[in-house]
Amino acid sequence: MNKPNNVCQESTFNSIYSDHGKSVWRFLLFKCGDEAQADDLVQEAFIKLWQNCAKVPVSKAKSFLYTVANNMFLNEVAHKKVVLKYANAKNSGYNNQSPEFLLQEKEFSEKLTTAIQNLTEGQRTAFLLNRIEGKKYREIAKLLDISVKAVEKRMSQALASLRNEIDEIK
Repeated sequence: MNKPNNVCQESTFNSIYSDHGKSVWRFLLFKCGDEAQADDLVQEAFIKLWQNCAKVPVSKAKSFLYTVANNMFLNEVAHKKVVLKYANAKNSGYNNQSPEFLLQEKEFSEKLTTAIQNLTEGQRTAFLLNRIEGKKYREIAKLLDISVKAVEKRMSQALASLRNEIDEIK
């Protein structure tokens, strides 16, 4: 049987969808935490694959899907940051706290964000899943397909790194 070079054949495309659709969806769900958003992003990723089917060899389809899905997620996050920044600027016209406090709070927030961004991917993922999404170590281990001990190690390293950077802030 002769394998096609690209994914333009409907049977090949359907095969790629059945092989990788659910794993791309889980990847996006882990990143965004919203099933509806993950559904939309998976759909958009497969649309992009179909639109570029002549350019994408079958052997590269999986990496193409993950790359496109991740880039689309990052674009949405960047857009949400812009919207949030605009909304905050619009709504923060008056506040009864002192300007000095507000400036210190803003600086601390920026430094904390930078400190979180400086964590390794594994540490940041474990930290955000635990502290922001409230997931238990066991749940994180299952999501990331690693052991609970690995999650504990990532969390302890993340917390130590954040403590060091925050101590430097003071």
